Amino acid sequence: QVQVVESGGGLVQPGGSLTLSCEVSGSIYNIVAMGWYRQAPGKPREMVAVASNGANIDYADSVKGRFTISRDNTMNPAYLQMNSLKSEDTAVYYCNARGYMNFKRSFDSWGQGTQVTVSS
Repeated sequence: QVQVVESGGGLVQPGGSLTLSCEVSGSIYNIVAMGWYRQAPGKPREMVAVASNGANIDYADSVKGRFTISRDNTMNPAYLQMNSLKSEDTAVYYCNARGYMNFKRSFDSWGQGTQVTVSS
């Protein structure tokens, strides 16, 4: 009943930039947090950046100063601006949305992922 769709992945050279988008649809009352996670081959999924509907934003140490998560007051859509990309940023990037649907039912939903490859 809640769909999360990422877009914007692709191939980029080291040092380049890419912007990912995440859009949530369905019977949503409000979104309390939107986050980006990534999973490289052979590694566990890790948090990249998470923004709440307040002022809180958390970044992984490995992306601080290079990545920026943005959203408006509705939290939808959310974006991940990635600058100064490195080969180690190569991964499938997933968007996660948490919040409440109509009738106060909570949701915690993931997108299908979008591939980001940083290579020359």
